[in-house]
Amino acid sequence: MSGKNTEIKFGTDGWRAVISDTFTFKNVEIISQAIAQWVLRQGKRANGTRKVAVGFDTRFMSGDYARLVSQVLAANNIEVLLSEGPIPTPALSFGVTRNQCVAGIMITASHNPYKFNGIKIKTAQGGGAGRDITDQVEGFLDQVPVKKVDLDEALKEKKVALHDFKSDYLNFIKGYVDLKKMKDARFKVITDAMHGSGNGLMAEILKGTKIDLILMRAEINPYFNGLKPEPVAEFLGGIMERVKKEKFDLGLVLDGDADRIAAVAPGGEYIHPQKILGLLILHLVRNRGRRGGVVKTICGTTMLDNIAKKLGLKLFETPVGFKYISDLMVSENIVAGGEEAGGMGFQDYIPERDGTLAGLLLLEMMVYQKKNIKKIINEMEEEFGRYYYLRSDLKIGKKPFDVGEFGKIKNLLGKKVVDVKDFDGTKLICEDESWLMLRPSGTEPLVRAYSESKSLSRAKELLHYGEKLLR
Repeated sequence: MSGKNTEIKFGTDGWRAVISDTFTFKNVEIISQAIAQWVLRQGKRANGTRKVAVGFDTRFMSGDYARLVSQVLAANNIEVLLSEGPIPTPALSFGVTRNQCVAGIMITASHNPYKFNGIKIKTAQGGGAGRDITDQVEGFLDQVPVKKVDLDEALKEKKVALHDFKSDYLNFIKGYVDLKKMKDARFKVITDAMHGSGNGLMAEILKGTKIDLILMRAEINPYFNGLKPEPVAEFLGGIMERVKKEKFDLGLVLDGDADRIAAVAPGGEYIHPQKILGLLILHLVRNRGRRGGVVKTICGTTMLDNIAKKLGLKLFETPVGFKYISDLMVSENIVAGGEEAGGMGFQDYIPERDGTLAGLLLLEMMVYQKKNIKKIINEMEEEFGRYYYLRSDLKIGKKPFDVGEFGKIKNLLGKKVVDVKDFDGTKLICEDESWLMLRPSGTEPLVRAYSESKSLSRAKELLHYGEKLLR
């Protein structure tokens, strides 16, 4: 079975499109009806209910779209828990499991520019829906006419209930991090919420501690000041400058729906998420005694291989997209897993990314070790190697990008290619551990070039070579 609608296509993390172009009320209704048909096929939970949690972020009209989704689900006799207000994606995912829902639907375009919005589907375990699920949903598109009920009527008849997802989420996070140990710590921290739905959460969690937490870009602004709400260095000039000038011990950054993290060290130095994941694996294993496997994606840093080997942890490697990490977190005992873009998940929690928890664990690591974050990073790199990791995004036209010829290269700027990985894009690994990877994005019309080397100059040369090939 395949749907007729060619405008709605799921990528690596949901469906995203430009508001009023493809992301229209009509298409949101169509996809909601398709999701409803998929949900009805899932049957009821053990408690006899068939509930779906619906949440939304701070993007333009996200609340309106969430209410529309709820109207369609309710018309299909599916019980709906609709968020009272904007929430982070992890809060919705946690709410799915907490309330024994069969699925969750989050209205968000995550880190995409302000003109986009999107829909993420969450499984009953709280993780991202994989291709097996999204293919089914696409297959149901336009198969039956859209059903829709009046929202006020649905609320009155209790087919839709407004729900406070935030309280349960905050209580869980407060129990996960060691607030007792953090209570008397006197670090000075600044958090950049990038005008997203993570605004104020860290302040709420750290209330009662002596940590001096300052928030920036915490107010709702659907325009995101004209920038992408993405925690990458090019959009973080403001916090990097403040950390340097105002002498903060740590800067933390959340993306638009608060499921991704970036950080800034004293002096305004950007800490790449690849380093953050390494730090948190070390913290959870060495400081908190956790055991299990670790997960990275194909474009993850080689340093994680070194950490896993020395700590005796099984290392898993997946395609890009947190749903692949999520699947492993359901089937395996995973301490931590993460992607290069800053999405990280942790043991004994939902199999999903959480930027707020990642940031708090980074702060917790500083408290445990009573050290400056730069010193902790230096110690990690002395033990496991210093790698320079770079990425470049290049826009592409309608012509599909073909990495086939790239995969045939035997020598890369003077170094022999000793391994080729092509299960998601193509990655060439050289004899000196340096590597170059080219991969079409699953969420935007871009091709991403990645490089890594123990030498910054070689990492730059490799990236420029990759860009030249793409052009």
